[in-house]
This record gives sequence, C-alpha cells and structure tokens, in this order.
Amino acid sequence: MEAMKHNWTGMECAGMESKLADMLLDPAAAPAKVRAHVEQCESCQGELAELQATMTLLDAWESPEPSPYFLTRLDARMREERQAEPEGWLARLRDRLAFGPSLHVRPLAAMAMAVVLLVGGGAYLGINDMDQTAATIVQPAVVHDLQTLDNNAQLLDQMEAMSTAPDSGSD
Repeated sequence: MEAMKHNWTGMECAGMESKLADMLLDPAAAPAKVRAHVEQCESCQGELAELQATMTLLDAWESPEPSPYFLTRLDARMREERQAEPEGWLARLRDRLAFGPSLHVRPLAAMAMAVVLLVGGGAYLGINDMDQTAATIVQPAVVHDLQTLDNNAQLLDQMEAMSTAPDSGSD
C-alpha cells in the first residue's frame, strides 16, 4: 500500500524536490502529473507546506540597515593596514600586491606569461625535434651489409647442422 501511495502516477517522490520548488513559485506552470502526485502523496504535501512556510518567513524578514559610519570606519581601517609595517619581505610583497596600485602588476604579469610561453614552447619544440631526429638516423651501408652477411652465415650454419644431423626416425 505504501509503495502504491508513493508511485501511483509513475513518478517517485525522490525526484520531486525540484518540481515542488517549481510548483511553489508558479503552481499553474507545474505539470498536471506533478500536481496530481502532490494531491495524493502526504509526504510531498508536507514538503510543499514546509517550503511555503519558509517562503512566508523569508518574505516577512527585513534586513538590518547598515551603520551610517560603516564605510568611514572601513576606510580608516584600510588606511591603518596600508601604513602598518609588514613583518617580512614576503608580507611586504603580498601587501604591495594587495593594497598597492595595480598598474605596476600588469606589465610584470604579462612579462612572466611571455617567459612561460617561450620556455614551454621551446621545450615542446625541443622534445618534438628530438623524436624526429632519433627516427631519421640511418645506418651506413657497410654496417647493413655486414649484418646481412652475419645473418646469412648463421642461416647456412643452421642448414648444414640440419642436413648432417643423424636422422633418428630411419631405424
């Protein structure tokens, strides 16, 4: 009976969370299958009621007004942080990048990017050229001829050994 209650329209309750939110915002746009499921399923009705209660609370909530002196205090605090002596050279560098004008950072970033691209591109080309030169190494003709003769000599030795071997099956 419980399985029939949750699956009577061919839809499982597990996939209803997003459809319930859509139904909460625009009930007329929800498919008829979803509305029929919510009308029959008690757990989905409870979920929809909880969502409606949450939306009602959110509609009644008013955000607090910020203090009129907030920006003044924030500016003073930022000024104090800029004027304070940093602990070490790394902290000074970090503070200069964070609080200083950003105009001097852009050329440095562009130059660093150019160096990275040049080094990376050069390394890539070097690796590709190394693979191509290794494949194009050609053996001299003399070495090839000597290897062929050696292979032929081995083949002749094997054939001679086969021809002079006593035939064990002729007894």
